[in-house]
Amino acid sequence: MAKPLIPRVIFQPAAGAALGRGIGRIVDAVRPTLGPRPRLVSLQRTGRADTPEMLDDAGLIARRIVQLADRDEDMGAMLARQMLWRVHERAGDGSATAAVIFESIYNQGLTYITAGGNPMRLRRDLEAGLAGILDQLAAMTRPLAGRHALEHFAYTVCYDAELAHMLGEVFDVIGEYGRLDIRGGQGRAIEREYVEGMYWEAAPYSREMLTGQAHQRVDLEDVAILVSDLNIESGPDLVPLLDAAAQARERRLLLICQSLAPQALALLMANNQAGRLQVIAVHTPHVGTKQKAALEDLALLTGGQVLLQAAGDSIAGAKYACLGHARRVWADKDYFGIVGGRGDPRALRAHLAELRAAVAAATDPEARKELRERIGKLMAGSATLWIGGATETEIKLRSELAERTAEALRGALMEGIVPGGGAALLGCRPLLRKMAEDAPDAAARVAYRILINALEAPARTVIANAGCDVARVMGEVDRAGPGHGFEVHGERVAPMLEAGILDAASVVRIASAAAVTTAALALTTDVLVHHAKPVKVYEP
Repeated sequence: MAKPLIPRVIFQPAAGAALGRGIGRIVDAVRPTLGPRPRLVSLQRTGRADTPEMLDDAGLIARRIVQLADRDEDMGAMLARQMLWRVHERAGDGSATAAVIFESIYNQGLTYITAGGNPMRLRRDLEAGLAGILDQLAAMTRPLAGRHALEHFAYTVCYDAELAHMLGEVFDVIGEYGRLDIRGGQGRAIEREYVEGMYWEAAPYSREMLTGQAHQRVDLEDVAILVSDLNIESGPDLVPLLDAAAQARERRLLLICQSLAPQALALLMANNQAGRLQVIAVHTPHVGTKQKAALEDLALLTGGQVLLQAAGDSIAGAKYACLGHARRVWADKDYFGIVGGRGDPRALRAHLAELRAAVAAATDPEARKELRERIGKLMAGSATLWIGGATETEIKLRSELAERTAEALRGALMEGIVPGGGAALLGCRPLLRKMAEDAPDAAARVAYRILINALEAPARTVIANAGCDVARVMGEVDRAGPGHGFEVHGERVAPMLEAGILDAASVVRIASAAAVTTAALALTTDVLVHHAKPVKVYEP
């Protein structure tokens, strides 16, 4: 039967308290995952017979929580959930850090507002303090380079020595923009495979074109390339292009097209058997806007001209001048790759500069990921990481951990690193104390003190999760000075950079910015409105 939910309007102070309880529920669920000694969170799967899902990723844990029973608390929980998932998508890590900062700011701010403080004034002062925090983080940032440093940084994210070793090596080879495919392996170990050049997921039209390794792969040297999204519907339409390529003494041709009619495929196969011009025909990679981008990149890489249906181009009208060239081309049953494209280097460099600028300006995580993949293809850095494990569950967990660590590594390579373990945020406190001393009124001083306390929350949580005395350790950290933090494995206070405990500057920046702005928004929420909506309730 359906049990109706009654429409309600909730005002302060009940609204603020309910939001706080919901925020607390989400933060309490992810708090145990922060630090090098994280505890797992177990989530029941949809099927009762399935084993529980074991997670230590704050973003994924928050994502799995879809609703709280209390409607008022649920609004606060979903606000926190959305913020944590946004951090996860943008940075790959840092969701737990954002969670504890967010909760601290909200709880302190709510106490101030309940005592008569102005929420809009508090919001403006919190955002002013955030600008100072971001400036301090920028001043602390150092570049990350070298295989050993990359491996050490990866370990501070995943705490898996084998995975950190492999990722450190991989990113030392492919760089921050390199393409990395993470796949489940067959054994228990982690293995890697490097791919020369760049490749696209697009299969050949016939396995018979794959002449090597028992028809599983073909490798061609000095290849002409036609880049298009054309539908080739007739064999005779191909003849002028094949004749032009043969007259130019081309021996091998890669034909990229949207579709290839059986008659046209039969002509190509007959041509291959004659030995005059070996042709490999593959599907145009991707669809929609991704296809357009792939074709543009292929043309620049090879020095060819894109032939498009939308522009009225046809295979019958294709000229030899449209062809690009590459030193080597390979294809297997699922992919084709290009090594040593012979496009104009200056045009390619200008194109890469445009793509990097687009990455910096992109706000959508998926768009930013696609742009990075395009850069990686054009820069010819590709690798595959095969994740092993004793069970399917372990392989899945390690694969998710590898994805998160790889994203953090990219951020660190692109934007540098800061002292880890919460030390970078602790290093922002002196600036906020100075801002509080120079503040024109008490309201601004309160906002800066709220931020000072909130910036301690990640370090305090790491210490608590390690099972140590928070008050004692924080006192030692404060006496040790800037850049120091708690080294959990050695259970000692140490300079974080020298100890190799690092955080990606981009992760800390994104997490702190998301936490402060979302908390400031929540503190200015005065009213909760619930609509009437029937929910199915099943009687036992």
